[in-house]
Amino acid sequence: MSLTRKLTLLVTSTVFFITVIAAGWGYYVSGHQMEELFDAELAQSTRIVQGLIQHLSGTQSIEQLSRTLSRTLQIPESAYRDDEEDEILPGGAGHKYERKLAFEVWSPDNQPILDTLRASDTGGLEPGFAWQEVTGYRWRTFTLKDPLTGFWIRAAQREDVRQELSQEIALGNVLPFLIALPLLALAVVGSIQLGFRPLRKLEKPVRNMAPENIHPLDDRQAPREVAGLVHAVNGLLRRLHQALERERRFSADAAHELRTPLTALRLNLERQAELHPGEFDNLTAAVDRMVHLVEQLLLLNRVDAGVDFRPEPRNLAELVEQSIADVAPLALKKQIEPELDNQCVLAMVRCHSALINTMMRSLLANAIQYSAPGTRIVTTMYEEAGGFTVNICDQGPGILPEDRERALSRFTRLDQRQGAGAGLGLAIARRIAELHGGQLTLADRKDGQPGLCVSIWLPAQSSSQLRPS
Repeated sequence: MSLTRKLTLLVTSTVFFITVIAAGWGYYVSGHQMEELFDAELAQSTRIVQGLIQHLSGTQSIEQLSRTLSRTLQIPESAYRDDEEDEILPGGAGHKYERKLAFEVWSPDNQPILDTLRASDTGGLEPGFAWQEVTGYRWRTFTLKDPLTGFWIRAAQREDVRQELSQEIALGNVLPFLIALPLLALAVVGSIQLGFRPLRKLEKPVRNMAPENIHPLDDRQAPREVAGLVHAVNGLLRRLHQALERERRFSADAAHELRTPLTALRLNLERQAELHPGEFDNLTAAVDRMVHLVEQLLLLNRVDAGVDFRPEPRNLAELVEQSIADVAPLALKKQIEPELDNQCVLAMVRCHSALINTMMRSLLANAIQYSAPGTRIVTTMYEEAGGFTVNICDQGPGILPEDRERALSRFTRLDQRQGAGAGLGLAIARRIAELHGGQLTLADRKDGQPGLCVSIWLPAQSSSQLRPS
């Protein structure tokens, strides 16, 4: 898992956990505070009725007081309908939740004067808050006794109304948390992506860095937390560049130093072969192989260094035809028929013609070397993806898919019993293709027959992206 994804999951899960806890705590506190507020409102309603009784009890009889309280505190049945959807009653007669509020009043001798609750409990009155089951509902009640008149007064409120209003208010307090949670998660993800942008800027040059063009990273773009790592990587890149330079110099120097004695040895062998025919054939072949290796090392050194790389507009079709003509004697010697299927009469590319010829001749010579006598080597050329593709397909043993990347490495020969090369031909060919902004790949034949197809793609002149190394 990437550091960005891991950090994103860690931060978002932490934010989610804290937000859920905060929302749950807020919901609980809001509900509790609303219960306290409802109790205070219930007690206040009881005291309002107490004040009304104190005002009326001195001028009205018990019967008159009962009628006055009923008219004042009880909604008329005609004004209330159970199926009413609006909370406000028709004509502004009141609110339908008033039916979920109730009042009870008893005289000093415990005679009921008002009973909208219909609890029918005249005994055991105690002041304070309590819960009571009446008519299938649970009611919250507050009872007090007026010390001046001796009347008992009770106000009641249905539990479902309290819970409904409490939940609505609590949800209203929690809802901002729930809305802000996904926005906060998006903000966290965006912030982490923005914070890791400098690291991605450092990643790109490392990913695109080629062995022949190693350069230090720009530590000015590195955050302070990874500055030490960037300095360490730059030190490693410098040491790697120095090691590669030493390798190139050694290869070039060794090749130059070996060329002269090998040439002299080859001439002496030729003289001895004239005097003793057939006795020095194996030795001559070994010397030829060494000469070929030296030439390949020198070529690889020039290609890696980009010496004299000046691309010019050339017709790729002509270069391919010339390369096939160059290797035709070698193919005819093994009774192999080289074929060309050119679907592009004009295939203009910007290239170094000598390097392209070297690449094509090397690939064709490989195909001839590993093909059995009497087989065919077909070269197909066509336009593709803003450039031109050249396929060279033989009927040899082929290369297994899992071995193809290794076959393109330097000094790699998959089967030491076949061929006489040093394992540099494919590596040099791929490097030449990359030098021209193209690519070289290995694949099976499309017709299902045994063999190997080498595919070279080079960009057309109008879209060529040449990168001299």
